[in-house]
Amino acid sequence: MTVLQANFDFDRTLTDPDELLERYTTLTGWSEALLEAGADRVVVLQRFHHHAIVRRNGVEYHFGLARDVAAADLRSIEVAHVNGLNFPLQTHRLRGLLGAHTPILVQDHGTGPPPVRAASRAVRRWGFRCVDAFLFAAARLADPWRAANVIRGRHHHVYEVLEASTTLRPMARTAARDASGITGSPTLLWVGRLNTNKDPLTVLAGFAQIIAARPDASLTMAFGSDELLPEIRRRLSQSASLTRSVRLVGHVPHDKLAAYYSAADIFVLGSHHEGSGYALIEACACGAIPVVTDIPTFRVITGDGARGALWKPGDEASLAHGLLDMAGRDLGALRADLAVHFAKELSWTAVGRRALDIYTDVRARRRGAH
Repeated sequence: MTVLQANFDFDRTLTDPDELLERYTTLTGWSEALLEAGADRVVVLQRFHHHAIVRRNGVEYHFGLARDVAAADLRSIEVAHVNGLNFPLQTHRLRGLLGAHTPILVQDHGTGPPPVRAASRAVRRWGFRCVDAFLFAAARLADPWRAANVIRGRHHHVYEVLEASTTLRPMARTAARDASGITGSPTLLWVGRLNTNKDPLTVLAGFAQIIAARPDASLTMAFGSDELLPEIRRRLSQSASLTRSVRLVGHVPHDKLAAYYSAADIFVLGSHHEGSGYALIEACACGAIPVVTDIPTFRVITGDGARGALWKPGDEASLAHGLLDMAGRDLGALRADLAVHFAKELSWTAVGRRALDIYTDVRARRRGAH
């Protein structure tokens, strides 16, 4: 199978193709996973400042605009995969360049709900009429798009597949704790923005409830954006036990995160909604047991809650119960089970196989309809 992956997102700050590929790890990871899963050829169309062709790890990257991909290449495409729900016009133009038997799939990348403006919704309805299927990390995330009639009944199929995976792998725990400075028992880790959606204040409140039962527990918080940092510092200053047990480390370079994940017993997040769950996937890859909110994407990643614990968003008592439950279990056995789950369901190998199965099904449906 020959697959075209179209990425119409445009980053004005990136002017070197190799720099873009180094940064766009979801784009490269997905493309290489398809080849590993058995795709014959993967061609990537990346909107860019100028035309360029880069071949890396068996993938052909065409930089520029749609017209910069040779017509012969487009005629050979068997499945076209468009990244993002924000490009209906570009997707419609792509349909005009492809043969009638070539299916088009559009993948959600944390877009959120449909636009509020009626005109914007109408453009998406029109532009995505040519689409065969939509991909979401959790099928329930498609519901608002169905309600907006962008995804229409039997005309469009919805498939569940993770948006990405990770190449992070676990480190030896002693080395990881030395590198990260994480100590305590149990050790909790937060990796995420300090904003209202991630809800760090509820996480602090839930953690505060377990310190009496687990005085050696620690919580390390790694974050980039820090909108709620003043409120968090204020909350810590009001509690001697939280001040002693919570460590704010701020930004951690991505290549250093494996040490933090590997040193942690438990990974905790308070998200109210997520389109993907990159940090949770990384935590699972490195053996940190999830205690995360019961939202569609996290339910998928944890195997419907079979790995770790799920808690009600905004409910500190629910979080405290989940933390105490996990802390009292055999963490070594949980880590071993999580490693098997990651390899089978969350790894790039698993994502590539799932994607290729979806492509095969959509292609068969398209051909059957013509």
